[in-house]
Amino acid sequence: MSQGLRDSILLRTKILQAIRAFFDQRGFTEVETPILLPYIIPEAHIDAIRTDEGYLHTSPELCMKMLLDRGYGNIFQICKCFRKGERGTLHLPEFTMLEWYHLGIDYNGLMDECELLIYTICKEVVNKEGIIYKGNSIDLTLPWDRISLKDAFLRYASVSLEDAIKQDIFEEIMVKEVEPRLGINRPVFVKDYPASMAALSKISCADPGISERFELYICGLELANGYTELTDIKEIKERLDNENRKRALMGKDRYPIPKGFLRLKKIPECAGIALGIDRLVMLFCNSAGIDEVVALTYEEI
Repeated sequence: MSQGLRDSILLRTKILQAIRAFFDQRGFTEVETPILLPYIIPEAHIDAIRTDEGYLHTSPELCMKMLLDRGYGNIFQICKCFRKGERGTLHLPEFTMLEWYHLGIDYNGLMDECELLIYTICKEVVNKEGIIYKGNSIDLTLPWDRISLKDAFLRYASVSLEDAIKQDIFEEIMVKEVEPRLGINRPVFVKDYPASMAALSKISCADPGISERFELYICGLELANGYTELTDIKEIKERLDNENRKRALMGKDRYPIPKGFLRLKKIPECAGIALGIDRLVMLFCNSAGIDEVVALTYEEI
């Protein structure tokens, strides 16, 4: 093991300890849910790894929401997740995710909590209020910047958000023109995605054209995805059916809707978020690629 990798693994351990301490101090319960599932939540652009017995989960969202329905309260989980065909400088087919749900708050409160978590990690692990990544000095002092997705396109893209969606070039413009300019010297939350991109987030009461969803970017790196959770089971099923229709149009297999999910009575009002641990460690280690912050990759075994 090189000294650089050894240092990264040690820092990773300290970051995980700081995360657990943060949630423990706030009364959250750490949970552990199954990784092998008979069903998964269908998403148009995420493909699951299938086994003889079912699927390896792409996130713990399904099971954690079942726990919320059973009255577990505020919960968090650090676990391995799996996604088919994802491999590159920033992607692994098996990666580590932090996911948490906080009852009684919306996406604004969740953004507050997310920035406090990462700032606290920085203070406790490296005893600083900022980091250096790819030669950029990143100030982590609170509060962090927030911008709507529409305004991010107006500021950084060659076309408007509306035109990008109409021309079916949203992903291309987002990846090539917008993301590389986000959060370069200060983290930024990109929020208020169009209702058509709501995933399982609530639609805004103030503006039915947008959803209460956000993504966190630090130095051009997407780190987290969170939202005010949709709690109406009927509407959730309609959204999942729509994702399967999108998959079919893309020539992909439809995923069966999770039966246990549809038996839920009502998910309590809450906000939830998924945060990539490997990418977070990359930022704190100033690493060029995700391979530099995991002890072993699939290819090395």
